[in-house]
Amino acid sequence: MTQILTMTAMLLGGLAFFLYGMNAMSGGLEQMSGGGLEKAMNKVTSNDFFGFFLGAGITVAIQSSSAFTVMLVGLVNSGILEFGNTFGMIMGSNVGTTLTAWLLSLAGIGEGNFFITLLQPMTFAPILAFIGIILRMVGKSEKKQHLGIIFIGFAILMFGMELMSDSMKSVRTLDGFDTFLATLKSPIIALLISTVFTGVIQSSAATIGIVQALALAGGITWEMAIPLVLGANIGTCVTALISAVGTNKNAKRVVVMHFSVNVFGSLLCMIIMYIMRGFGITLLAAEITMIGVAIVHTMFNAVTTVVLLPIKKWLIKFCEFVVPHKEEETHTVFLDERIFANSPLAIAECHRLAGEMAIHARDSLLKAINLISQYDEKTMEYIRETETLTDKYEDRLGTYLVRLSNNDLSENNSHAVARMLHSIGDLERISDHALNVAELAAEMHQKGIKFSDDALKELAVITEAVSEIIGMTVESFVNDDAVLSSRVEPLEQVIDGLKEQLRAMHISRLQNNECTIELGFIFTDLLTNYERVSDHCSNIAVYTMQLPTDMLDAHKYLNKIKTSATGEFVDNYNMYSEKYRL
Repeated sequence: MTQILTMTAMLLGGLAFFLYGMNAMSGGLEQMSGGGLEKAMNKVTSNDFFGFFLGAGITVAIQSSSAFTVMLVGLVNSGILEFGNTFGMIMGSNVGTTLTAWLLSLAGIGEGNFFITLLQPMTFAPILAFIGIILRMVGKSEKKQHLGIIFIGFAILMFGMELMSDSMKSVRTLDGFDTFLATLKSPIIALLISTVFTGVIQSSAATIGIVQALALAGGITWEMAIPLVLGANIGTCVTALISAVGTNKNAKRVVVMHFSVNVFGSLLCMIIMYIMRGFGITLLAAEITMIGVAIVHTMFNAVTTVVLLPIKKWLIKFCEFVVPHKEEETHTVFLDERIFANSPLAIAECHRLAGEMAIHARDSLLKAINLISQYDEKTMEYIRETETLTDKYEDRLGTYLVRLSNNDLSENNSHAVARMLHSIGDLERISDHALNVAELAAEMHQKGIKFSDDALKELAVITEAVSEIIGMTVESFVNDDAVLSSRVEPLEQVIDGLKEQLRAMHISRLQNNECTIELGFIFTDLLTNYERVSDHCSNIAVYTMQLPTDMLDAHKYLNKIKTSATGEFVDNYNMYSEKYRL
């Protein structure tokens, strides 16, 4: 009884270290990748070849096919990826997750040779742990810090595997072990046990590790190991199934595809194994090694990929049949919670949505400006809807970013979050000013009044300047272009000067009775909105220019620019002054 308790404690302790180490290593790799995951997946088209290698590469990086599938569910649910384009990435992810089994199989390499001993994980894992601790203690850059976490995580993972292996060394001496092995001789029961166990711990890598530990102890055959490996692949779908709750139809179809691929592949392999048993192939009765388990895991996923690739269209139709389209379904997701845990990916998605918000604000302002000369009710309605939409962007993005700022963020990611939090407020205000301009145009249309030719000519100058500044601001914000954003502030100074000149000229017309009081108010309000739009553009541009710095302070940064009067600033100011001279 004492021996059983000791073995169970070692097995559970080893499993805990294994899962913790994998989680730590995965987190470090995700942080090092930055927003690269989202950018890479955005570039994937319907080409399954590129999708396969992308899925395999990302899964190797984050060491979890379940986490990658949950990520796909979130991205499809958010509308970033199309359901049909996830097939190749799912297949690649299944193959990429087999790397863990190959790393663990190094523990089963025979000893006696110096170089072979060096290859064993428990030889180099402590060295990696020591290097990782040094990097965490003295490393100044974020990349070195994250690299240290990766090394420490890998060492903890291998220590957990060693504990699991040690717990299995004397398992053959237990009274009930032969009965347990007899149970595993039934492929169906072995498959079900592995599926349920993997579903509970939500890690196929851990299940494969336990199977390899059993193989290292001896007594487990190929016929027993194959169903256990297949069950691990089915059980790992549980995480994605849970994540699909509350998602739209396409996100649910991703989960159905992931589940269908693994179930179909498992059934195919089980049929092949039963055929081999019928022919009396002796290999199945032979004891399997740790490397043999890794081979089974890799072959299963590789063969499944080759077999299913030609029938991809049928598989997609099957998923659409299981999750049918509903005409009344209008559910859309703005920011999916499933990518929240992956901070770099979540930040990249927030930046993409903030870019969308910026484009909406820009288009709304440009359309509002055009209403002054050519009023249209449909355009007016578009501007109202866009203003409501940008309010929703600010509300949801702001809430999400504030929550995200409480995560353990790197310095660069923390700075990016702060920059977006500052910028979305300015973008929302630009949309408000667009509505103000549109309402001024609507008032002129309803009252049947128009500006004089002189006033229109003067407005055309500042209107062109405002159109250019909003275009530059949005482009630099979306593309993180600090060089382009540096040209915004000089133009903002020119627009401030234009506003004062135009106001003075307008007062002169009022004194000469060349303009009515009513039109005068509209003219003044229009100039005020233009000037405030340029102020918000200046703020956004400054936040973009400060991306390489440690903190955001728009006023201090602007004062520094203006007082320094650098050659570039002065040159741009003079250029815009000449370009928009009255």
